[in-house]
Amino acid sequence: MPRILSIDYGQKRTGIAVTDEMQIIASGLTTIPTHTLIDFLKDYFTKEKVEAVLIGEPKQMNGQPSESASVIKGFVTHFSNIFPDMKVIRVDERFTSKMAFQTIIDSGLSKKQRQNKGLIDEISATIMLQDYLSSKRF
Repeated sequence: MPRILSIDYGQKRTGIAVTDEMQIIASGLTTIPTHTLIDFLKDYFTKEKVEAVLIGEPKQMNGQPSESASVIKGFVTHFSNIFPDMKVIRVDERFTSKMAFQTIIDSGLSKKQRQNKGLIDEISATIMLQDYLSSKRF
């Protein structure tokens, strides 16, 4: 069974998570500089079978698009032009960064490790993906 990949897109860096081949567990894959994202994905898609890519959709508390929504929408368009056969699923990413930071605190990492914003991005992508997997089961 092909994997599902999740992207927590940011202007500087992007967190990436992926499922196992059975699409049961979401795991953090990496955080990379955003300017290298397309090359990373081209390489990854040649090595692994991926059926869909989740991309976070930033929203405000009232459900309206956030300020960064237009930047991410531009990335989605660019992504779809480069990978026209790849299914793109947009998912609400509200609270994922806060949940990721709380996960880091709860895991007992040191203060220096908690300041690693790349780790927060990777965990955010993992949370989005695990939420998606959980919603598919019901």
